[in-house]
Amino acid sequence: MNRKKKIIQTLKKKDKKQKAKLQKSSKPRYISKAEREKIAQEETQNESTESAQTENKE
Repeated sequence: MNRKKKIIQTLKKKDKKQKAKLQKSSKPRYISKAEREKIAQEETQNESTESAQTENKE
């Protein structure tokens, strides 16, 4: 009885781990500090080019 219980317990544990891996995580993807700085620089460049384009149109 004890051995049967242990086998069932380990199989359930493995199954639970596999199901957890398949689940979609709600946690956002990690962005490193260097990537955040790069993104911020790109945004500032985009803003400056957009403001220059709107000035040229007027």
